[in-house]
Amino acid sequence: MHKVHVIGLGVDLRDLSLVISKRIESADVLIGGNRLLDIFRDHTALKVSIGSPLEDVIERINQEMKTDREIVVLTDGDPLFYGFGKRLIEALGREMVVFHPNVTTLQVAASRLKIPWHDIQTVSLHGRKDIRPLLAALVRNDRVAVFTDPDFHPAKIADELIWKGIDAFDMYVFEDLGTESEKVRCFELEDATKMTFSPLNFVIFDRAKQPEISLCLGLDDDSYLHEKGLITKKEIRAAGLSALEIEPDNIVWDLGAGCGSVAIEASILAYDGSVLAVEKNPERIQYISQNIRRMGAYVVEVVHGEMPGCLESLPDPERVFIGGGIGEDNKVLEEAINRLKPGGRLVLHLVLMGSLTRARDYLNDLKWPYSITQVQVSRSKSTAGDQRLEALNLVKSPKTVMPDPGSSPGQALIRHPEVIGFIGFSDKSESSTGCSLSPPRGREPE
Repeated sequence: MHKVHVIGLGVDLRDLSLVISKRIESADVLIGGNRLLDIFRDHTALKVSIGSPLEDVIERINQEMKTDREIVVLTDGDPLFYGFGKRLIEALGREMVVFHPNVTTLQVAASRLKIPWHDIQTVSLHGRKDIRPLLAALVRNDRVAVFTDPDFHPAKIADELIWKGIDAFDMYVFEDLGTESEKVRCFELEDATKMTFSPLNFVIFDRAKQPEISLCLGLDDDSYLHEKGLITKKEIRAAGLSALEIEPDNIVWDLGAGCGSVAIEASILAYDGSVLAVEKNPERIQYISQNIRRMGAYVVEVVHGEMPGCLESLPDPERVFIGGGIGEDNKVLEEAINRLKPGGRLVLHLVLMGSLTRARDYLNDLKWPYSITQVQVSRSKSTAGDQRLEALNLVKSPKTVMPDPGSSPGQALIRHPEVIGFIGFSDKSESSTGCSLSPPRGREPE
């Protein structure tokens, strides 16, 4: 059985070496996208077009391999750089695949701009339903390259970024690289939305300005636009984020987001996930949007609505933070617990002792043990040529962890998360309290 040769074609076919050209000439079967196969329209080999689903193409390759034919797969650039190579290795095995890489589109585009490409973050929007990978890359990088898609062409991408309030990047669009119709143009995002581009395109975003405020954990409260007194203080913010134990790919809900301070700093930790800041007050929604723009926290998505109804359409979270109180009943808390994924965590910051008591009673009814921790935070104040410590508001914090469905025998497959902490606030208290909860193992909550 012959090995499958995967050949990357550069932007100019004259770049092919004599050895590679002979390998293509001797192929019995040529497999590739329609554009690449058309380049070899006069080749006598059997031609197989790569389309969706890829499983069908891989199955066809397996069938052709059994006939002992010479198979060549044609790709753009480097097959292992956002290409078909990974899938072929997984399907056929490393020992049955030989790669022949060529110059990538990124390398050519960077050479046109006369910039180094080793530190350009690259994302692919092929087959995606959203531009989340691009948003995450723009947060952390000054230059980002994009393999576009028919659904996410340059004009559509620019429109999506404007809708997100992003205005810090110029957009370089490369069309028909290596051909007589090659174009390289730079646009402001607004201008790009009005243009039509060649289907053969590539994009590089170049940062034109830095965020007004550098995004980091523990930002001073004054860094955020907010209603007076309505912000989770930075020390308590840090305690809540620590209790959440956010992982990079998590979906995070911030319920009752206020000015968005928790959501924005959570996005630093969930940099490959998404953060949903849910708020019903229109003025606070404006604060969240402005803070996202000022800090470049593009991973945060603002959700304007009344809870729990507006939560129905959101993706199930791995982490939930409730910082705006739990309302007059337990509907929001109940919805958060029901939607939390196995292994997920829930943290609450509660203002009123009554709310803490009600949340505790609710968890008692579920037969879930919990603990309460009080945290004291004081800040220095200058007084009479010296300094004194002035206590901040009281905070109580519970958190919850959802058991994984693959638990071992003897462990209940509990749909509810394990509560790990409560955090509540009081305008008059001078200390803070937190509690941790975990569901009982081996039985369903009653």
